[in-house]
Amino acid sequence: KKWKQLSRLQRSVILFLFAFLAVCGVISYTSMGEPWKSLTNKSLDDQRTEPEIPGLKLANPAVLPAPQKAGTNLGDYPELSPQKLPRAPHVRRGPSNLQIKPPWRDVRLKTRHDTSRVVEEPIQADREEKTEKSIISWRGAVIEPDQSTEPPSSKIKEPEKPSSVEAEDQKEPVPINDRQLAVIEAFRHAWKGYKDFAWGHDELKPLSKSYSEWFGLGLTLIDALDTMWILGLKEEFEEARKWVANDLVFDKNVDVNLFESTIRILGGLLSTYHLSGDSLFLEKAKDIGNRLMPAFKTPSKIPYSDVNIGRGTAHPPRWTSDSTVAEVTSIQLEFRELSRLTGDEKFQKAVDEVMKHVHTISGKNDGLVPMFINTNSGQFTHLGVYTLGARADSYYEYLLKQWIQGGKKENELLEDYMRAIEGVKKHLLQRSQPKRLTFVGELAHGHFSAKMDHLVCFLPGTLALGAHNGLTADHMKLAEALIETCYQMYAQVETGLSPEIVHFNLHAQKGHKDVEIKPADRHNLLRPETVESLFYMYRFTGDKKYQDWGWEILQNFNKYTRVPTGGYTSINNVQNPSNPEPRDKMESFFLGETLKYMFLLFSDDIDLINLDKYVFNTEAHPLPIWVPA
Repeated sequence: KKWKQLSRLQRSVILFLFAFLAVCGVISYTSMGEPWKSLTNKSLDDQRTEPEIPGLKLANPAVLPAPQKAGTNLGDYPELSPQKLPRAPHVRRGPSNLQIKPPWRDVRLKTRHDTSRVVEEPIQADREEKTEKSIISWRGAVIEPDQSTEPPSSKIKEPEKPSSVEAEDQKEPVPINDRQLAVIEAFRHAWKGYKDFAWGHDELKPLSKSYSEWFGLGLTLIDALDTMWILGLKEEFEEARKWVANDLVFDKNVDVNLFESTIRILGGLLSTYHLSGDSLFLEKAKDIGNRLMPAFKTPSKIPYSDVNIGRGTAHPPRWTSDSTVAEVTSIQLEFRELSRLTGDEKFQKAVDEVMKHVHTISGKNDGLVPMFINTNSGQFTHLGVYTLGARADSYYEYLLKQWIQGGKKENELLEDYMRAIEGVKKHLLQRSQPKRLTFVGELAHGHFSAKMDHLVCFLPGTLALGAHNGLTADHMKLAEALIETCYQMYAQVETGLSPEIVHFNLHAQKGHKDVEIKPADRHNLLRPETVESLFYMYRFTGDKKYQDWGWEILQNFNKYTRVPTGGYTSINNVQNPSNPEPRDKMESFFLGETLKYMFLLFSDDIDLINLDKYVFNTEAHPLPIWVPA
């Protein structure tokens, strides 16, 4: 009624004002500058001319801007069957094109990332309507493809570089909490030791205030790049970037391990490129990627373990012509992404051939693979030994993660993953005494061993990630049981830190705990696997106990492994609190993985590395999930 009472002139003035305000809003939005533009060597127009696999683009096309400076009753596990996924009330999924847009963070102000507003959406359970598009029926578990994604293509065209355009709506900044601040402090203390005594070298020896070299390529620095970005450590990142620009040279007569250099160096460079948008890191990634390719020149196309990146030659270890199964099947995420970014299909073709070959060969036991494969014959060797620990672990992890990375369309990967988890349940799962902890043992020529590597603690997080992506809820149930076990591997030890390997008691004995530790196994290398799984479990369930368990672990790292002059050290004896016997070595993955997962675990911001947009490689370097153009 009031509108009708206005004169025509008054109505015109009001409409003009609304139009003027709308235009101002658009101009303000489109004129926002790129974050940290001084680190980007190319304009957006130049960046968008680089090649791409057709039909694919990033699920998160925008750059992740830098923040401001600064006993349980476990039950039994039936065969996989269709069940609804447990809902995680605090998990929200937003539109696929949303991107984190934080400014640099000042940790003193306890501000967190500005993030794009997300849309509340229930986690999808198994679809009840079965259509002809269902791709897997594994013992009753029907898995359907994500209808919004497409499989990776072997054809290449120019990709778009991540754009720094912000989403129109922004969430309120999420404050940094005290536990995250403690992680930042721990990182800075570790970084101080590295900077003071090992700058530009592979690993810090904090007690002797020196360094050790493995490849001579600054492993710790490269591994830590994306951690510094995520933690908002601008000054430290810029220093490290200068070293990468001026001192990181791959034209060296040095042998490197294909697997380790791929997950740490190539993965770290690709991840940092995606988070920062700085093309320096992509150029370095191209360089190392090309230098690693001679490893694939074998009779079977199963790569050699070692490459001389200066001479362009490759060879197996001196003592065998075998490669480790985990190593040759856990380089795929990185090489596939390098093809997508460079437009050169040779990288993806080489690693895809490995996976297709492993899919077809004999020697598996209900999806479980042996630990070794021959580079000449292409066949498994040392048959009859099955483990989810060293030499086989990340094979299973990368089956799932490649399927997620490529848009949930590569059916062979999913089939192999589902079959393998069934094999774990059938052959490797047992319960300990007295707490009846569910654990994953090993099988050697039909004989079960109650031995479990700390490395196996990646599995709860991987299972939870699969359940989050639509796989059977049985996987989440098993994840919840196994993460309890991994926590007990810390809690039942005198220092509160897990040894490298434990043996579980299968029979109740008076005065004995579930966990037994042999003298040769009682060292701790500052490993990340349990904290990694705690991060996934908290992200998908919202259960605060997982944060509390991680906090206990961080406190014990500080109590028993922290070196006053800078850095943290591996220890030889987790059973001796008065003298844990420091080993004088800080592995690069402590900064690249352990502290990164700690920081993410303590965050309540699901858009801080959103798991619907990124998939972590096995060295905790996040890479984008592909979606159709």
